[in-house]
Amino acid sequence: MTYARALANEFAREVRAGLSGNGQKTLPCRYLYDDVGSALFDAITCLAEYGLTRADTRLLTKLSSELAARLPNEVLVAELGSGSGSKTRPILEQLARRQPVVYYPIDVSRAALDRCEKELSTLGKVVPLEGNYTEGLREVARERARGQSILALFLGSTIGNFEPEAAIRFLVDVRQSLRPGDRLLLGTDLVKPVEQLLLAYDDPAGVTAAFNLNLLGRINRELDADFDLRQFEHVARYIDEEQRIEMHLRSRIHQTVTIPAADLSVDFAPNETICTEASHKFRLEQIPELGRLAGFHLERQWIDCDWPFAENLLVAIE
Repeated sequence: MTYARALANEFAREVRAGLSGNGQKTLPCRYLYDDVGSALFDAITCLAEYGLTRADTRLLTKLSSELAARLPNEVLVAELGSGSGSKTRPILEQLARRQPVVYYPIDVSRAALDRCEKELSTLGKVVPLEGNYTEGLREVARERARGQSILALFLGSTIGNFEPEAAIRFLVDVRQSLRPGDRLLLGTDLVKPVEQLLLAYDDPAGVTAAFNLNLLGRINRELDADFDLRQFEHVARYIDEEQRIEMHLRSRIHQTVTIPAADLSVDFAPNETICTEASHKFRLEQIPELGRLAGFHLERQWIDCDWPFAENLLVAIE
């Protein structure tokens, strides 16, 4: 079976699992990012209401010199969910000033990895790894030579898309591929006023709504479903006690949708929703404990105040 066929089968299985049953319908947020969804998300990052990506970029530019100074001379850089790697350029540029760079971008998108290799190969050796993040990191760990350390990058706010216990399990998996003294640079979006968050996830121009609705369009395209996108609407909700914002797709009417490739027929009641993303926000004091539970010590934190966001340098401990 080809890798593409395996991914299509996995997509069908996860759609079936998420839309079956009597509880809250869900779809994994990673499926928001097909070619159309990725282009729409790029547009979201340009919106005045969505400051997260700009905060991430500002901090990475600001911290790159200090980060390079904290790292040993022989370091491999492995980025989990690299995309095109554009945000990582300042770090690689600083490292390239003192040593040959070896950079392992890890992503499920072959197209993104190809762009990454093309755009960053002038800074050193780029070794793209297509597939699962933790499996890719284990491969990097196997490739390391004696005396080399690893800097793992998990940027943006992707850690917030995990449920709290799953976030710890993921970081434990990352830690198991590292040795004491290796480092993880982890991006975390911080708690901020509810009004600010709701605008960021439900902008007046409707770009985020189009991004969310495209997930149903993707299911139509790839799984031969018959979702009528006009009969669903985008909704953003903030759950204060859980420190998370959710994106939903709400059915306007009673309707039945068939998804042949998933061998599924789904009934929707009026106002019933599909939860497509849950993005947890953090308080600064929660991040050291998150790291500790996974086997890390918080070495340094950089904070953007215009859009509350933190980059956290975690060191693997015994």
